[in-house]
Amino acid sequence: MAYASKIHTAVKLLTSTACMLMLSMNASQAIQVYKSIGAHGEVKYSQHAPQVGKNIELIEFRSDGRQNNAGQLAGKTDASQSNAPSAEEQRVAALETRIKEQEAQANAQRCQSLRNNLTNLNVGGRIYEMDASGKRQYLDGREIELKRERVQQAISQYCGNAAT
Repeated sequence: MAYASKIHTAVKLLTSTACMLMLSMNASQAIQVYKSIGAHGEVKYSQHAPQVGKNIELIEFRSDGRQNNAGQLAGKTDASQSNAPSAEEQRVAALETRIKEQEAQANAQRCQSLRNNLTNLNVGGRIYEMDASGKRQYLDGREIELKRERVQQAISQYCGNAAT
């Protein structure tokens, strides 16, 4: 426990030292700090490249207090000005695209089913529906015409164009 406390204190000290150095720099200067993981898993910060260590990372602090990241474009004054979408934005965009594709597919299936129904209504002959008890109820000419009109309206709604 005491070892972890010492590491935490050392990290705080290095962070505060880095902040003080940044404040004392003029506009044209930047400070480079090496961050590495030591042999016992401790995080180390140094102004000199470590001879031994894992996951060595070079961090550059600018004079205005911001940190230069390797992924940040030169000349940008703020990371929020970057045009690249964040991981969360990319995930949301992918989900929205997937939902739109599923809706389009469902609409296409609905449209095809409606067109098939209209074709059956236009063929002529005897048309029936099943009632609640499972018996066939044959439609007369007036009922067929009403169904044809309703199917035509649904085609206009879901298919975007009127079918014949």
